[in-house]
Amino acid sequence: MNKVLLKCTFAVALGGLLFGYDTVIINGAMMDLVKYFRLTPQMQGWTVSSALVGCILGTMLIGKIGDRYGAKLMLQISAIMFFASSVGCGIATDISIFILFRFIGGLAIGASSVLCTTYIAEISPPKHRGLLAGTFQLAIVVGILLSLISNYLLLNIGEQNWRWMLYSGAVPAVAFYLMLLIIRNSPRWLVKKGRIGEAGKNIEDLSSHEIDSDQTILEIQESIRNEKIGERINLFKRPFRKIILIGIFVGIFNQLTGIGVVFYYSAQIFSIAGFSNDSSMAQSVILGLTNLVFTLVAMAIIDKVGRKKILLFGQMGMVLVLGLFGYGLLTGDIRGYWLVALLVAYIAFFASSQGAVVWVLLSEMFPNIIRARGASVGSLANWMISAGLNFFFPVVIGFFGTTQAAQKLGLSYAFIFLAVVSFVGFVYLKKYIIETKGKTLEQIEKEVLY
Repeated sequence: MNKVLLKCTFAVALGGLLFGYDTVIINGAMMDLVKYFRLTPQMQGWTVSSALVGCILGTMLIGKIGDRYGAKLMLQISAIMFFASSVGCGIATDISIFILFRFIGGLAIGASSVLCTTYIAEISPPKHRGLLAGTFQLAIVVGILLSLISNYLLLNIGEQNWRWMLYSGAVPAVAFYLMLLIIRNSPRWLVKKGRIGEAGKNIEDLSSHEIDSDQTILEIQESIRNEKIGERINLFKRPFRKIILIGIFVGIFNQLTGIGVVFYYSAQIFSIAGFSNDSSMAQSVILGLTNLVFTLVAMAIIDKVGRKKILLFGQMGMVLVLGLFGYGLLTGDIRGYWLVALLVAYIAFFASSQGAVVWVLLSEMFPNIIRARGASVGSLANWMISAGLNFFFPVVIGFFGTTQAAQKLGLSYAFIFLAVVSFVGFVYLKKYIIETKGKTLEQIEKEVLY
């Protein structure tokens, strides 16, 4: 891997960092937002999920726009939107304005989630693609951790500390924009635009002249022709219907583990469980650090142990931990730092399984001719469940009342529900997911279709 390839990958991976940072930064600000804007549980849920609705639209709309104008330009526009969202949310004096700017940030997250991963895959030589593609997921995890650390450090700086928490997202947004000024255009996009000479030069520079650029361009042209054929295929007819439905449920069950709920509301969860604000934010940082460590563990073992084994082990671990957490809150038999330990274990199980495996599965499990569309459908299902779950979580908690005892009861039932649906997910994944470790994409295609 040469400097040109590493520079381009690192610059674009910053989009993943902003993805993680901007989605989770509201965690530390949420309790102050509820007080400042006098939010009902429904408005609290909408404040969080508005960004996720933006993600859904950004994911759906960016494909054709990115094809037309290229990932480089569209990511620069996304960086500007990240900056505007951070500043706009920070200065907002009305909840409608706050939600508008959070929605704009969601559009940027959705767009970058598609463009960054596609761009990295397109510039990476085959022998380095797996490692370089993993940098985006790693960047998301780092972004989540940095947002939680930022929230903790800014917790006691003043009465409206939540504004500074939100402003802080402007710093990585500026860094992202500046880094994007030096990246190369994707060879695949250049071929689509007929800029063959420039595409050949970029292929040679990115691969240190180890790849035959003329042969690679011919392969790209063939792939583009197949992609156009794939666009005319009805995904919900045989022989593709079964694998598309499996992809949708893979995305759904990933979010039904409750990972978004834990990361968006962890400070509130710990507060309901009886911890102080300072303690709640410190424990949220521990969750972020656990997420990073076990993501690295998963990246190290995924090709050795196998996707399905890791996925099922982590899924069952989450079922047990979520159930114990809900039971402990309900009965009072588990309390204090034992509850913290359970959530740390939950994050460890998620990060080492679902967190790393689901995106690998969605990139591998579909036949070549529908791979891009199949992965998009699975991702869209993931975002839609995330938006719905994170909207209804505070609504469910608020349904039981406003006292701490009532909220603790609602929280316990919410976690027991997550444990039940996670077990359903375990049963489904065990039955329908095939092991893709060590298999070519062609071998996987034969297994899922025939």
